Amino acid sequence: MYPTSAQEAQLLEHGAHARYVWNLAVEQHEHWALGKKSAPGFAEQCRRLTEARRENEWLRAGNADVQQQALQDFARAKQARFASGFGEPTWRKKYRHEGFRVIGTGRVTASKEDGTPLLNSKGKQVMSRSVVVQKLNRRWAQVKVPGCGWVRFRLTRPETPEAKTFRVTFRNGQWHIAFAIVPEPIGAPGTGEVIGIDRGVKVTAALSDGRALNCPQPTVRERAQIRKRQRRAARAPKGSPEKTTEYAKAAKLKAREVNRRKDWCEKTSTMLARTCDVIRFEKLNIKNMTASAKGTVAEPGRNVRQKAGLKRAILAQGWGLLRQRTGEKAPGRVEDVPAPYTSLGAVPADGSRRTRARAKPSSSAYLAGSRATQTPTQQSTSRQGMPEG
Repeated sequence: MYPTSAQEAQLLEHGAHARYVWNLAVEQHEHWALGKKSAPGFAEQCRRLTEARRENEWLRAGNADVQQQALQDFARAKQARFASGFGEPTWRKKYRHEGFRVIGTGRVTASKEDGTPLLNSKGKQVMSRSVVVQKLNRRWAQVKVPGCGWVRFRLTRPETPEAKTFRVTFRNGQWHIAFAIVPEPIGAPGTGEVIGIDRGVKVTAALSDGRALNCPQPTVRERAQIRKRQRRAARAPKGSPEKTTEYAKAAKLKAREVNRRKDWCEKTSTMLARTCDVIRFEKLNIKNMTASAKGTVAEPGRNVRQKAGLKRAILAQGWGLLRQRTGEKAPGRVEDVPAPYTSLGAVPADGSRRTRARAKPSSSAYLAGSRATQTPTQQSTSRQGMPEG
């Protein structure tokens, strides 16, 4: 997004209101204890929000829809705290969690799945919200934000987004907008091609057909710039503007790396979903592979710094994001193959081990022809000569 200076001030104010309401909801649920009355839900919190807006002039000056959507986000995070893997909703901080969600200001007629109009109990047409978006040209469009008017943004898709809500975030000096749209899955090409993917550090994704895909990494110059900014920030006085400025510059360079990794994962997952009928990944527990190895005071870890470097290299490849986005774009066509023996390749008849570079077929080829699709006779034959352990 590219707001004007006046619009940017209003967007930051919306973010402050959303963060304040979110933290109030977190505080209410933190006071709850076993044996007490249940914590207030979304409806009760909306009622209390109305009372708070009457008493607080600063909160009353904000947009009610933005504040209610913050409560809605909290309610969804509370319900999904076990399935999402993020746990209980926590506090949001200024300069770190700058963003809010907006419900559309337009009104459109609601309809059922079969296309018939949706009527209420009195027989009247039900109206639903819709985001108001105007396309200016092939690259630019504008969206109506409450209190800001029309705000310009860059189009990343040829069609104009049609959604009920959108989220605005501010990260590393840039404004971003994301429309709440669930894209249609990519259909299978119907060629019957099965691909196996072996994820690594030197080669991000080695495909069973011989292709090697690498996630873009920072250049030597960019890494030197990051180290330079971090050194200057470490030497600056605590709490000084110089320290904040240098850390912000380093964060901007790191954000560029993250954006490249996300862009590569999106393009690669789309390519895999469009060209392959079945996609098999090596099943890896990335969370355990990248966990801290420092241990405890009683039992300290060994080679902690060396392992930390390996873990950073693993996280820089985007293994998890590639698997997640591929599964979302090709549902039902992505499989996970157990990791044992996928990195050994074929074993010679004499039982001797060969290096991974010389072993053929490669691990990705093993994934493409995994035992999940073999007959019992083929499985028993493939197990002969396999090393134990």
